[in-house]
Amino acid sequence: MRTIKKGLDLLLAGICALLFTALVVLVCWQVFTRFVLNAPSAFSEELATYCFVWLVLFGAALVFGENGHMAMDFVKNRFPQRLQMAADILIQLCVLTFAALVMVRGGMSSASLAWTQATGSIQIPLGYLYLALPISGVLIIFYSLFSIVQIIQLRKPIAEIPGGAHPEVAE
Repeated sequence: MRTIKKGLDLLLAGICALLFTALVVLVCWQVFTRFVLNAPSAFSEELATYCFVWLVLFGAALVFGENGHMAMDFVKNRFPQRLQMAADILIQLCVLTFAALVMVRGGMSSASLAWTQATGSIQIPLGYLYLALPISGVLIIFYSLFSIVQIIQLRKPIAEIPGGAHPEVAE
């Protein structure tokens, strides 16, 4: 499972880097055509929107997988270790439930509704835009399950697991 996670981390990081590069190029092109050529590009704004949405959602999944998201754990850290583990598992289950119901189920519903609508200038179905939501939801579910397995196998709260919320503590 660790090998899959590492491979997924590398894949997501690469995709995010490509999306960010594409976003920068598209925005620069839009600025150039608008202010230098005085003829705004019709496609770059819509493609930049797609890149931005996919980048944000995939980046969020990647950060969640690295447990690099913001966490207010100052109260939880005062608990005994077993209670910290239970709280971490409960938090992961809440995130998993949210990802399954809102991101995957709701995202699939939104994508299917938007599949017949196309963007104005480039005529790409809006379903592709909304498809990022269920895909990132599935990724977050995987990362959440991975964290739960790590907590149970290593018998440590996330803060004490290498690559956990506070890597400087673990390494």
